[in-house]
Amino acid sequence: MQPRRIAILDSGVNPNHPHAGNIVGGVEVRPEGLFDNTIDLLGHGTAVAGAIHEKAPAAEIFVVRIFHRALSATILQLAAGLEWALNQRVDFINLSLGTVNGGHRERLEPMVERASLQGCRIVSARHIGGVPAYPGCMPTVLGVEADPHIARDMVLFRDDIAIASPYPRPIPGVPPERNLSGISFAVANVTGYLAACVLSEPARPQFAGPRP
Repeated sequence: MQPRRIAILDSGVNPNHPHAGNIVGGVEVRPEGLFDNTIDLLGHGTAVAGAIHEKAPAAEIFVVRIFHRALSATILQLAAGLEWALNQRVDFINLSLGTVNGGHRERLEPMVERASLQGCRIVSARHIGGVPAYPGCMPTVLGVEADPHIARDMVLFRDDIAIASPYPRPIPGVPPERNLSGISFAVANVTGYLAACVLSEPARPQFAGPRP
């Protein structure tokens, strides 16, 4: 079976980080166009990639750098990143992000529809600050919610929602409370789990992974 192909839209990846691996391609998306620089200067994308690679080490990772000096991007950059990822025929698109601007839904709908037609699963934050986030709350997108009480090797599916731990891959010697945490890593944990399990319709089982 061919390895799963995952696009990570984030701040890039540090390819020399010990937690990252199997990077097979990538692109930098800027307002002025597409470039080759995918080096992570913020650390966020590398942590996301590490969480995914931990669970699905055989998966091929495509890095799509849309964040540069801060964890923010325009809707045009997000759409261009999605288009590039879909052109690579990836199996999953990890969006540890989202927009609460409902006006952006129309701009994202063609990408979401195309992903569904291609058999690509977009995994994205369902809410940000309690507000529905796009594209995570849209049909055919697997929206993710975070629960700190869920073990990192477990994912709970409820209807079309996935619930996972908000903690990334642990750092030896660093207490979990001092590590990064948040919905970004819940999304990454779900993407990695699905890629490892090779699930194409993940919203049906009540539990995946070991029970506590």
